[in-house]
Amino acid sequence: MSRLVIISNRVAVAKARGAAGAQGGLAGALNSALKKFGGIWFGWSGNEAEETTRHIELNNNDGVTTATIDLSAHDIDEYYNGYANSTLWPLFHYRLDLTEYENEFGKGYERVNEHFAQSVTPLIEPDDLIWVHDYHLLPLGERLRSRGLKNRIGFFLHTPWPPARLFVSLPYHERLVRTMLEYDVIGFQTDEWLGSFLHYCAKELGADVNEDTGEIRFEGHVSHARAYPIGVDWDHIQTQGATAEAEQAAQRMLASTRDRTAMIGVDRLDYSKGLPERIDGISRFFDQNPDRVRDLVFIQIAPPSREDVGSYQQIRAELEQKTGQINGARSEVDIVPIRYVNRGHSLAELCGFFRSAKICLVTPLRDGMNLVAKEYIAAQDPEDPGVLILSEFAGAAHQMKEAILVNPHSPDNLARAIRTALDMPREERKRRYDILADTVRNDDIHGWTENFVSDLRGAARQ
Repeated sequence: MSRLVIISNRVAVAKARGAAGAQGGLAGALNSALKKFGGIWFGWSGNEAEETTRHIELNNNDGVTTATIDLSAHDIDEYYNGYANSTLWPLFHYRLDLTEYENEFGKGYERVNEHFAQSVTPLIEPDDLIWVHDYHLLPLGERLRSRGLKNRIGFFLHTPWPPARLFVSLPYHERLVRTMLEYDVIGFQTDEWLGSFLHYCAKELGADVNEDTGEIRFEGHVSHARAYPIGVDWDHIQTQGATAEAEQAAQRMLASTRDRTAMIGVDRLDYSKGLPERIDGISRFFDQNPDRVRDLVFIQIAPPSREDVGSYQQIRAELEQKTGQINGARSEVDIVPIRYVNRGHSLAELCGFFRSAKICLVTPLRDGMNLVAKEYIAAQDPEDPGVLILSEFAGAAHQMKEAILVNPHSPDNLARAIRTALDMPREERKRRYDILADTVRNDDIHGWTENFVSDLRGAARQ
């Protein structure tokens, strides 16, 4: 059986599971796949060195071999903080106003992808399946091909793919997509992002595209692009939710909120998550329902991320300002309407918080999938479940139609949704939960991994 070589910007071992979002679930699934097939997980160590070299640090973590390299401060600035997170990330989330087009960023991005290719190639055996992850490494397949690798190589994008009219604003956009078509299998979170990619390939590159099968023929090579909606580890969340740590977290929240309904949001501190807009919606709810300040308390957990990027510093300041304004206007001696927590928590703690919160707000302005929505459902008490309010612009909305779907740009829309959730009878909550739980349970992270690897294994190199 072929080994599996996973390549991503960072390497995450199973013991790192947890935190807001689902990196823990993804790490667990990929670790499980590596244990099953054997192989290597390669990426950046996260460490800064005086210079980027081809020295590889090999480790064995609970039966999984990891291989990492260090990057120089110069490469980190141009590749990671620059092109990946100041150019591609905002562009892929439809934020042209925040997208920075700097030639040096692009050069650093290509340089680090070449470093990755140079470093990992000696570790790859002829029959290995290679699975590359996310926007940091879009051209890596082409760099591996240039080094003579004939392996089946797949790529999965965890973010949205923007419409062609937005994507063409990227300098050298054609060159970037041409490199992607060296992959045999290209995966997206939803049919919407897949459709945007296929439309670009047909319209801008003139590729022969079969929209029914996702087959793309271009310059003698065939790629297969498909949607693989990512899931969560249902069984692991159930296990974590039954721990003493989870129970203690749930009791802490219930004791601190007393007779008020707890509403929760759990997000990385990122402008794509729509956090200021969320606070505006909550403010509108209290404006329209001032008597209900004693019925509801909102807890926002927002661990910091990418603090070296200026736009992330701005979003934190804006969120703190808006939260402070509402609390200043609405607080009483014994009541604070919004609690803002700027640090992460373990998955067990989050499961406890989710279970005790009767409303969850997942309202990104744009998101590839958003697994917090699925984690919230997996953590609920089936006999007394909470209500999920979900942005229609999250990839998860395509699967989770029994959530209350909202336009996060509209404070009135969000305020109405909060009132509906707050007043929803238990029977209606249970009806919605049963449908959502079946979706989350049946489309889990392990099925996602198996489906992608199976398609990659079956791809014929042409």
